[in-house]
Amino acid sequence: MERYQDSKLYRIRHTASHVMAQAMLEKFPEAKIAIGPPIEDGFYYDFDLPRPLTEEDVVEVEQRMREIIREGHDLVCRDVSADEARALFKDQPYKLELIDGLEHGGEDEYGEKTFEPIKITTYRQDTFEDLCRGPHVANTKEINPDALNITFKAPAGAYWRGDEHRQMLTRIYGTAWETPEQLQEYLDLLEEAKKRDHRVLGPKLGLFVIEPLVGKGLPLWKPKGATVRETLERFLRQAQSDRGYEPVVTPHIGRLELYRTSGHYPYYKDSQFTPIDVEGEEYLLKPMNCPHHIMIYKSEMHSYRDLPIRYAEFGTVYRYEKSGELTGLTRVRGFTVDDSHLFVTPEQLQDEFIEVVKLIQYVFGSLGLNDFRARVGTRDPESDKYAGSDEIWEKSTEAIIQACETLGLNYTVEAGEAAFYGPKLDFIFRDVLKREWQLGTVQVDYNLPERFELEYVGDDNERHRPVMIHRAPFGSLERFVAILIEHYNGAFPAWLAPVQAVLIPIADRHVPYAQEVADMLKAEGLRVTVDNSQGRMGAKVREASQQRIPWLLVVGDRDIEKSAVSVRLRTGEDLGAIHVAEFINQAKLIVDSKSTELA
Repeated sequence: MERYQDSKLYRIRHTASHVMAQAMLEKFPEAKIAIGPPIEDGFYYDFDLPRPLTEEDVVEVEQRMREIIREGHDLVCRDVSADEARALFKDQPYKLELIDGLEHGGEDEYGEKTFEPIKITTYRQDTFEDLCRGPHVANTKEINPDALNITFKAPAGAYWRGDEHRQMLTRIYGTAWETPEQLQEYLDLLEEAKKRDHRVLGPKLGLFVIEPLVGKGLPLWKPKGATVRETLERFLRQAQSDRGYEPVVTPHIGRLELYRTSGHYPYYKDSQFTPIDVEGEEYLLKPMNCPHHIMIYKSEMHSYRDLPIRYAEFGTVYRYEKSGELTGLTRVRGFTVDDSHLFVTPEQLQDEFIEVVKLIQYVFGSLGLNDFRARVGTRDPESDKYAGSDEIWEKSTEAIIQACETLGLNYTVEAGEAAFYGPKLDFIFRDVLKREWQLGTVQVDYNLPERFELEYVGDDNERHRPVMIHRAPFGSLERFVAILIEHYNGAFPAWLAPVQAVLIPIADRHVPYAQEVADMLKAEGLRVTVDNSQGRMGAKVREASQQRIPWLLVVGDRDIEKSAVSVRLRTGEDLGAIHVAEFINQAKLIVDSKSTELA
């Protein structure tokens, strides 16, 4: 499978960002330019402008971009020294800062960490030359001007370097495709995505709310949202219990020294909250669960007969995300991970890893998430951020690849996607809008057992190091629920829906019967409400449908006579009158089987 970074589409979009920068500088000669990379499904460029951008400005820039493309300019690359680059960009302060990072090591032109100087190159088309490492198309005519759009998203604000204490820049987004048909399909999907946006649907459906007085990135789960979370948790707890996992609970803070020992601090220092002083000792809001689980393992000596040991926790962790990066439930400052850590002998590693992958496949299948691929994340050979010996990394990576082969998984190997302590297997899910999301992850770790000097007594009566497997099928529960909201447009499968059925009495005299039926359904474990509010039946049916409640049970005189309910689905389908006992049996069958169907 071709990587996006190696595709022609990536080069088209990268070049389009340069064309946009040229058009912007022609319109605003005094503007300062920052960076303009390709991103998933498009590109952007950040500008420091003399005035706010208007929609008319964007239209003019897009028109000029099409003219530049049709003129057919070659993209010319050249190597330059740092001094030559500084002379070229003497009036561009953001470029000068980037040049310093490239010359001395620190950050490259995309803000990514570098550990040594990088060769400085520029690309030029027509009158515009930009600091860039490429890649690009050979000539602007390789971009289809009719498959280009930069008006689909209003200009946004973005802090320089993502630092909220630095200059706020104007970020202009765009997209480019190979054909107008592909562009139109994408724009249609964008419109559909707006309708499914969990930041709109979540509060509308009464699932969650984010209140400024509580704090940015700290969602409050309302009863319906909490029900969805708890249902997911119960489902996974039972699946884990069936597979020999043991529950553990750990605190929300820990001594800073714990995370220094694990290596997470200061490695992830920038994404962690400031340490808290407690009686002269430094404590940290828990940024991850694994060091805590390690200390539970280490609290007693284990025999090889005890292994594998599988600890599981729905542990809430805290990360300092910058304000501009917070996005609904997908990027928050406090989130719950369905975390598990397995401690195994080297001989058990392969089988245990395979069983973990099977569990993740079971979880995805139960939620109807069937369109996914696997990604083996290995270390970047050009980076020194990874801990552990070459031998350990080779063993860990081989174990993951062998498991993929054994299970017949569709997988790719991608360098640079590993955790700092070991390689991992990520599951990339594609939703109904063809967007990809990273969900479950499994990681092999020889390094943390070494750092914490973990041991078990082998059958030779000698002490040995266990191997760790890190595992989280959902990942972040917050992010997972956000993805489910958008994938299902709020219409969760019946087993997961916060309210599974609503009784709608036609008149006040039918309320007692509706309540009686509701009690019968509740006794069978179904989540049910009665809508005895004022209003016409039709309005109540519409409201229940808009709330994505799976089964709408209308009751009137005839239903009472026949001990029945008139069943309508949230889709609008009318199933007619069904005896209450029969409906209960049908509903329970659908819920218990975790079917995505309603009838």
